[in-house]
Amino acid sequence: MTYEPTPIVAIATAPGRGGIGVVRISGKDLGAVVAALFGETQFKPRHATYLPFTQADGSVIDQGIAIYFKAPHSYTGEDVLELQGHGGPVVMKMLLTRCLEAGKDAGLRLAEPGEFTQRAFLNDKLDLAQAEAVSDLIEASTEAAARSASQSLSGAFSKVIHELVDQVVNLRMLVEATLDFPEEEIDFLEKSNARGQLAVIQTALQKVFEQAAQGALLRAGLNVVLAGQPNVGKSSLLNVLAGDDVAIVTPIAGTTRDKVTETIHIEGIPLNIIDTAGIRHEHDDGEDGDGTQNAIDTVERIGIERTWAEVDKADVILHLLDASRGPTRADEAIVARFPDGVPVIRIWNKIDLSGHHASVDVTEDATHIYLSAQEHIGIDLLRKELLRIAGWQQTGESLYLARERHLIALKHAHEHLNNAGEYAAQNDQSLDLFAEELRLTQDRLNSITGEFTSDDLLGVIFSRFCIGK
Repeated sequence: MTYEPTPIVAIATAPGRGGIGVVRISGKDLGAVVAALFGETQFKPRHATYLPFTQADGSVIDQGIAIYFKAPHSYTGEDVLELQGHGGPVVMKMLLTRCLEAGKDAGLRLAEPGEFTQRAFLNDKLDLAQAEAVSDLIEASTEAAARSASQSLSGAFSKVIHELVDQVVNLRMLVEATLDFPEEEIDFLEKSNARGQLAVIQTALQKVFEQAAQGALLRAGLNVVLAGQPNVGKSSLLNVLAGDDVAIVTPIAGTTRDKVTETIHIEGIPLNIIDTAGIRHEHDDGEDGDGTQNAIDTVERIGIERTWAEVDKADVILHLLDASRGPTRADEAIVARFPDGVPVIRIWNKIDLSGHHASVDVTEDATHIYLSAQEHIGIDLLRKELLRIAGWQQTGESLYLARERHLIALKHAHEHLNNAGEYAAQNDQSLDLFAEELRLTQDRLNSITGEFTSDDLLGVIFSRFCIGK
């Protein structure tokens, strides 16, 4: 991927008012731009210089600090000039306009979202995984997420990927060398312990995937959908988990007509809790459901349709049931529509009315939790179960704030290693296919750090950054 050599500029601090605001300029040679802005002022690289920021006619915009970073010792690997002034939006806008005016002859233009970090990647200051970690660190919503993003930014994730690649390359060299010299008639797989080396790589890859998958939870969180009949306590449970009255709670069936989403954190894991409209059928009656024979109106019907849409996208389903009345045929009909492969927790609410004790009961078909949202009884049991489903473990091992594309690449690499194992089982008869699967494994791993990545993907990744970064 290539980029235009023209210099770029942007406000690098967040919009709004603040004590300090920063305008950042980057380019292969900023000599002309610096001269147009500050005349004959000489800047010592990486040292702060206090001076006035002036218009072309000499009138002062602001007093501030300029820091000049000479290539390649800068964030982007190019010459970088940072102007730090007072963080008012008008002041920043005036300073940005002045920079564009002064750099017009040098081709200075506004930076695109993520373009500074993109140039850092293209100039080998960061690999792609580190570049993505910059955005993740800025957007981190918990301390745990920030720590993991910082780990990835420091190169910890990239290091383990490179170690995996090195192991794959070493094995490839042995396989391909054997292919080049077939006349030696050496039993390659036995002599070089190729199967043993392959097993070591598979084990290491699995460990990296588990850490990355766990770290991915810190970034995106789990979508937890509350589903069940009307008046079983879905909105009450949402309010308890959120610690606030975010959903309206009444004895009237069908109070919740649309989804209500609230993000909470448990042990640093973000959980997107989604309350949905109660599910009932057109002819529910007192025996089988919510105790009403009222027809479902258009708004409620749309709400129920949206409930099923959220259930289909859920990472975890909390199926709420009324412990005071036990399961009904309507509850069984709801269970029958749940998608396969999605963890479901049966929440038996209202134990303050049923006489049950707060507990967790694991059966062959499901995990059952008995609690009372109204009385705040048994809520900690639910929190622990959600963490268990999330696979969260408080260990000393580093987590990497992985993205979905990282997990996909690791999964594909694992598949190719499994294929390689099948060809290895055929002894020396399929060494060419063994070698090809190792090559594909290497490509998948390299795509994580950007050593083998399409330009289209790079464009998508950096376009999601904030402007100025």
